[in-house]
Amino acid sequence: MVSPESIKSGIESGLACERVEVIGDGQHFQAVVVSPAFAGKSRVQRHQLVYKALGDRMREEIHALSMQTLTPEEVKQNG
Repeated sequence: MVSPESIKSGIESGLACERVEVIGDGQHFQAVVVSPAFAGKSRVQRHQLVYKALGDRMREEIHALSMQTLTPEEVKQNG
């Protein structure tokens, strides 16, 4: 069974992040990912970066992952 910690580790190993938080029940997961790599990218492009970091796991192990993807600047602006 996939754990939130394993998803967090996968994202962090494939994408330079300032913060990654993942919660979930083994089937459905929610993630907050803060990365400077998201600067200037659309929401779809940001999600694609996360999917790339997770690689084949997105197709084989993770059934549902909802994401909030932010740059460090967006986090500061939203307080």
